[in-house]
Amino acid sequence: MFPPKKILFPVDFSERCASAGRMVEVFTGRFQAELTLLHVLQPLTYNDIPVDSASVAEQRLAYFMADELRHLDVRRVLLEGDPAAKTIEYAHGSNFDLIMLPTHGYGAFRRMIVGSVTEQVLRGASCPVWTGVHMENVPRLEDIGFRRILCAIDLGAQSCPTATWANKFATEYGAELSFVHAVLEAKDKSPFAGESGHDELVRQATEQVRGVQACTRAEGQVFVVAGEVADGVCTIASRERADLLVIGRGVHDDVMGRLRANAYSIIRQSPCPVVSV
Repeated sequence: MFPPKKILFPVDFSERCASAGRMVEVFTGRFQAELTLLHVLQPLTYNDIPVDSASVAEQRLAYFMADELRHLDVRRVLLEGDPAAKTIEYAHGSNFDLIMLPTHGYGAFRRMIVGSVTEQVLRGASCPVWTGVHMENVPRLEDIGFRRILCAIDLGAQSCPTATWANKFATEYGAELSFVHAVLEAKDKSPFAGESGHDELVRQATEQVRGVQACTRAEGQVFVVAGEVADGVCTIASRERADLLVIGRGVHDDVMGRLRANAYSIIRQSPCPVVSV
């Protein structure tokens, strides 16, 4: 899982996808990874004008970021079918270590909307997924850096793998690593319970996060916040000026897949790119 030696970059040739490509280029070069650009061509519908869409898509894929990626190990794959389903199927079949894709929320609505393909990939993918809702703000290639990494811990089954991934990434970049956990119960504490009840919840949560740190041999400051999870995590990410937020995405293969409610909300609201493990 780490370091990511096989990276999958689903592309739709949009401006946001090209912007995300700068981050993909950084990851691929840093980890000396094999990069695969995947474009999934949707079948023509009854009302579509008959054209040789496969030939057009193949040509666009061949030239997409060709100059920027010319020094990297790149494969270009064209498939046909449902974009999300084909992306998940291809990622599983080829054992990728990381999928990198931008979300498609725009302008003032970007915190409310995550593109349907991105959402489905987040639900179905078994490897870590990098997402970014602010692709219009991606720095120039030479200005991209990772100095502060924030890892959100929910104390569930995915906590140790999430912390391990974050710690290894921070070590790779010599970045400062910190941890955040949201205590839902604290906001609902009766005011008649006094401050001691809140303080005890925070103390217990801090000790549990320290336990996760110990199992991964990770060090760093721990923030325990009270209230709604996504708001708390993203507030800390913004306040600490995190360059990357690492979260757990879940481990259950039920109807909800691997995307849990809090992960979905965090990804939509995060002020920085998110890697969900």
